[in-house]
Amino acid sequence: MPLKDFSILMAVIMIVIMLIIPLPTAIIDFLIIINISAALLIILVSMNTQEPLQFSIFPTLLLLVTLFRLGLNVSTTRAILGNQGDAGNVIETFGQFVVGGNALVGFVVFVILVVIQFIVITKGAERVSEVGARFTLDAMPGKQMSIDADLNAGMISDIEAKERRQKIEQEADFYGSMDGASKFVKGDAIAGIVIVIINIIFGLVIGMLQEGLGVAEAADKYTLLTVGDGLVSQIPALLISTATGIVVTRAASEGNLGHDITQQLFAYPKMLYVAGGTIAALGIFTPIDALVTTAVAAALGTGGFFLSRTQLQQAELDAVEETDSGQEDADDMKSPENVVSLLQVDPVEFEFGYGLIPLADANQGGDLLDRVVMIRRQLALEMGMIVPVIRIRDNIQLQPNEYTIKIKGSEVAKGEVLLDHYMAMSPGVEDEAVTGIDTVEPAFGLPAQWISEEMKEQAELSGYTVVDPPSVVSTHLTEIIKRHAHELLGRQETKQLIDHIAESYPTLVEDVTPTPLATGEIQKVLSRLLQEKVSIRNLPLIFETLADYGQLTKDTDLLTEYVRQGLSRQLTAQYVEEGQPLYVVTAGGEVEKAIADSVQHTEHGAMLNLDPSQAQAIVEACAQQVEKMQEGGHMPILLCSPAVRMYLRHLIERYMPQVPVLSYNELEPTVEVQSIGVVTMT
Repeated sequence: MPLKDFSILMAVIMIVIMLIIPLPTAIIDFLIIINISAALLIILVSMNTQEPLQFSIFPTLLLLVTLFRLGLNVSTTRAILGNQGDAGNVIETFGQFVVGGNALVGFVVFVILVVIQFIVITKGAERVSEVGARFTLDAMPGKQMSIDADLNAGMISDIEAKERRQKIEQEADFYGSMDGASKFVKGDAIAGIVIVIINIIFGLVIGMLQEGLGVAEAADKYTLLTVGDGLVSQIPALLISTATGIVVTRAASEGNLGHDITQQLFAYPKMLYVAGGTIAALGIFTPIDALVTTAVAAALGTGGFFLSRTQLQQAELDAVEETDSGQEDADDMKSPENVVSLLQVDPVEFEFGYGLIPLADANQGGDLLDRVVMIRRQLALEMGMIVPVIRIRDNIQLQPNEYTIKIKGSEVAKGEVLLDHYMAMSPGVEDEAVTGIDTVEPAFGLPAQWISEEMKEQAELSGYTVVDPPSVVSTHLTEIIKRHAHELLGRQETKQLIDHIAESYPTLVEDVTPTPLATGEIQKVLSRLLQEKVSIRNLPLIFETLADYGQLTKDTDLLTEYVRQGLSRQLTAQYVEEGQPLYVVTAGGEVEKAIADSVQHTEHGAMLNLDPSQAQAIVEACAQQVEKMQEGGHMPILLCSPAVRMYLRHLIERYMPQVPVLSYNELEPTVEVQSIGVVTMT
């Protein structure tokens, strides 16, 4: 154990010893000086902190020094009453020298110190701690949302967001602790008063009954010692109480307390002239000694003059620095290295015309940033992936009501919304009373209308689905991210997922990576799952499957098939409603045989080498059966044997990317499958 840590433990043990064992007066003198030194050190540190968290140990330290001071009070009381008034040199000095040997004057000084500490400083610090804790806890949700909004806007990185969240949690813990710790200061003040009263009363009793002193002589002896002890105890207590008030009342600043006071109190030099003139007037028009007022007024005036000149010089210096900075920026723009920063491509970008600025401007009631936060959380729950930061910016090159969505710098979708309208989608039966501007719902391509607010109630009564513009945008953005999720999952993101699961399943991760599978191979498996809208949230089960089959093959397509079969319960729940049969189109035997016979195995894996005419015939047959299923009101699903599922999916994904292809092994045995069509070659 380091020596400094051991010394802290010994100090706590010493406090316990002080409560039990009588100490020699020399040690009591030493401990009293230590108490005063610790109080001075604490108040100086509190004055030099820029924010409360820089002194986060203060609540615990406050408890320890309070306990130390109470233990010291027990020791000094024992010395005063048990050693016939011999309480040590320090207490006697405070009783004789500091208060001039007058017990009454010393008692009055002691009472004033206690009143200042208990009623003014301690009471105020306690109230500020209580209010600070309450407001800090109430503000936590808003601060968290602000961090998420800045993260999604690209203003901060993931690491910075994590640090700011930790700081918010630490602030809440600190103010909560200070709320409780301030009660120790209050109790210490009360205990000081009680101890002094006890010492005076029992000092008189001991002096008269045990030492045979008269009332006046006993009062003079023990009252002076008690007052000295009270001053020795209350002066450090007053410093600690003041430090408590300083810590809990400190707001965010750029410097320590001394820097802030000098910078803010003397920020207006002209006010020093006004104050100096007022003091000079007091010396002229009142009987106050003019020499005193003139000296103070001259000091204020001189200070105002020098501060004014300093501010003027600083303003000139800032102007020169701004000019130099502008020149440096211009030089940087001409520098060939400056183009490096332009090479960065954001994973997801959302750009909008100036007419849609109210969507993202919180001051105008826009909640797009909050919706983006919810989108990232929703996709983390649904798909199991960490959506990267979504860069949101306005683009004057777009039409006012237009927006675009880019994935890795390339535009993948665009749309147009009218902020003062609602999008209404027909339930299938048109109502001629509902009129608006014809449009297309951007996320799913459904026919829709932009209707006015007056038409909204009529549309809802007619069974239309009515959606506000922010919901249209957020739904479109969500679907686009889902559609391109496999592109957003790179090796770096995969490494983050691996590190995350390694915290809970370290042995499982060791069995999968780096041997037998590298990060890139795991990324390919997860990416293929996302490409077919399969959630990768159940990473432990996925890694269990990879651990079982990774030793047998490095073919990522084949590993993906094994993982899909391992996720059979999840896939069944994804496509089958509870208690309902699964309606599918099955691949005919002739189709499956044609695909299986066309599979060629190479050193880079298996590939489908199907005759173009056969491939076209299979795709057209699948399209016909899918269309029939949609006309019948069913979700189109293709079902085939496990051996050809992967190849059939590759064959149709360019033409029907939204149609899922399942194998028999990917469904739970309890599922009732009803085939309502067969894909054939003819």
